[in-house]
Amino acid sequence: MSRVRIAVAGAGLIGRRHIEEVQKSRSAELAAVVDPAPPAQFGAPVYRSLAELFAAGRPDGVILATPNQMHVQGGLECVEAGVPVIVEKPIGHTVEDATRLVEAAEAAKVPLLTGHHRQYSPIMARAREVISSGVLGPIVAVVGSAVFYKPDDYFDVGDGWRRQPGGGPILLNLIHEVNNLMSLVGDITAVQAMTSNATRGFPVEDTAAMVFRFAGGALGTFLLSDTAASARSWEQTSRENKEYASYDDEDAYVLAGTTGSLAIPTMRLKVFPGTRSWYEPFETSTLDIDRTDPLANQVEHFAAVIRGEAQPLVSGRDGLDTLRVTEAVTEAARTGRIVETGLGPSNPPA
Repeated sequence: MSRVRIAVAGAGLIGRRHIEEVQKSRSAELAAVVDPAPPAQFGAPVYRSLAELFAAGRPDGVILATPNQMHVQGGLECVEAGVPVIVEKPIGHTVEDATRLVEAAEAAKVPLLTGHHRQYSPIMARAREVISSGVLGPIVAVVGSAVFYKPDDYFDVGDGWRRQPGGGPILLNLIHEVNNLMSLVGDITAVQAMTSNATRGFPVEDTAAMVFRFAGGALGTFLLSDTAASARSWEQTSRENKEYASYDDEDAYVLAGTTGSLAIPTMRLKVFPGTRSWYEPFETSTLDIDRTDPLANQVEHFAAVIRGEAQPLVSGRDGLDTLRVTEAVTEAARTGRIVETGLGPSNPPA
């Protein structure tokens, strides 16, 4: 089987990770790098723009890892060229712009994927299996957190755009968590939120607290901060990215149903063996997981999509739905009101 030729646009932090995974892939090869000022040599042709790339020759696919505000335009250029594309999250800077991209890709029948790479995690796949099995019963409550400390130099890149609105943890980090939770529990239909920038003092938030209502009637809380000395985040608990220290006594999410609960990503399962009561002991176990790198798995999946062997696991429309929720969080924090997302039924089951 010949390897598909994938170009990576954007050679920043996440772009370089994509380049590494394409170069290591058994199904793909690096066709080109697109960046106006690449920071290194990657053993592949370098072009200053997507237009230059497409004029020189059409790759089989593109991974778009440019700054957020360039995602929609770059995605539209790929769609126009008929080239399948993974657009890094968020799929667009705004719901309005992202909708243009999603509709254009659907009309042109060009595969459009959103780079929510955690969906390719064996941890998430196993959690979905547990929930689908019914062992937890109907999900009634979700507790989630992504609290961590970003170093000061993280905010210096790209003329400091991460200090400005749109560069904070809601759009950069919460968007991953929302996508995870919706894949596990279903659409988030309404949100409440409060934000603070008191610690860093940037024009953008550094901390947020949220309440979610899910389409099935479950309620959830979520705490987010990029200025907290804590390990309660996916990166520091999943053991999927070896660049982060990990802590086996912490979790990112706890999902509770009427008969059991699952802590993720430690995969600690508690289930009532008989009578359901807080006086009764749970049967407890820890599920085994074959941990592999989701970014590597995403490249293999993208190659299969390009060859027509698979449908996108995380489509452009999935990315758009996730963006709708993060925009609703920002609006809820701004107004102090409950904000409906427009996803799922407008009212939960009685």
